[in-house]
Amino acid sequence: MATDYDYHHLHHVKEQSKSKKTLWITLILTSFFTIVEIVGGILSNSLALLSDSAHMISDVIALGLSMFAIYLATRPPNSRFTFGFLRFEIVASLLNGLALCLIALGIFIEGIQRLIHPQSIELGLMLGIASIGLVVNLVLTLVLHNSVKEEDNLNVQSALWHFLGDLLSSVGVIISSIVIYFTDLLWFDPLISMVIGGIIFTGGSKIIKESYLILMESVPEKFDLEEIRGTIRNVEGVEDVHEMHLWAISTDHYSLTAHIFIDPAVQPFCIILAINETLKAKYGIEHATIQIEHANINPHGEYGKEFLKHKEEEKLKTHLSH
Repeated sequence: MATDYDYHHLHHVKEQSKSKKTLWITLILTSFFTIVEIVGGILSNSLALLSDSAHMISDVIALGLSMFAIYLATRPPNSRFTFGFLRFEIVASLLNGLALCLIALGIFIEGIQRLIHPQSIELGLMLGIASIGLVVNLVLTLVLHNSVKEEDNLNVQSALWHFLGDLLSSVGVIISSIVIYFTDLLWFDPLISMVIGGIIFTGGSKIIKESYLILMESVPEKFDLEEIRGTIRNVEGVEDVHEMHLWAISTDHYSLTAHIFIDPAVQPFCIILAINETLKAKYGIEHATIQIEHANINPHGEYGKEFLKHKEEEKLKTHLSH
């Protein structure tokens, strides 16, 4: 009778104490400053400031999603979710990336409208809030950057892109307010906003791409599939490697499956053990499923026939050389 203990060998959980602490600090500070910036943006009538406050709202939502993803990642697998809940980290990152791109498009559309119809701005309030925002966003960006260096987490990376955008927004608002003060060029405010929007869109696109590749179960960029295939092929007793797949469940959590033909003279369990130890030591792949097959028994069509033909040719060459 199956129980939850059937899944104890699949350690598909992710303890992220550093990421969790970082995101809590970031969420509290961001929520507070978002309120300040929304009020300031409305009172000053600055699009650059309002665009930054809209971005900050998305930061709060993104951080909430990230926190939920980290909570789910600690839950163990069960009979329905045999890989655990690690993949939600990628789903949350995809949503964060989409939010970044949509916000950037909204800023760009509003920027065009204000270029056509410039509006007056309260420069003193705009500059004051932007200066506070610069300090807050600088601190949060550094905190998130240090967290990413310690724990590989696409959610924290997406949050980092949010705050890099915020940091640039604050710099842009300060530059915009100074330029408008000395030149009275009101169109500079929406122009800066559109530049910021472009940078935010770039970050969002990057996160979307990374999330998409993981959700499509593509081979992670850090691995060379043919190199790994060759490494497995060089393990004593392995004669052929096929039907090989390598994908990421979430960041820094990989799975591999492969079918192999083996030398009948070598103990199969020893071969599997050697392959698993090699994958773990050389590539950090701890979850591998290796299926041993026989070309004469398992149905492989032309591939199996070609393998057996090649094997017979090799035997004949060895025999003739002796």
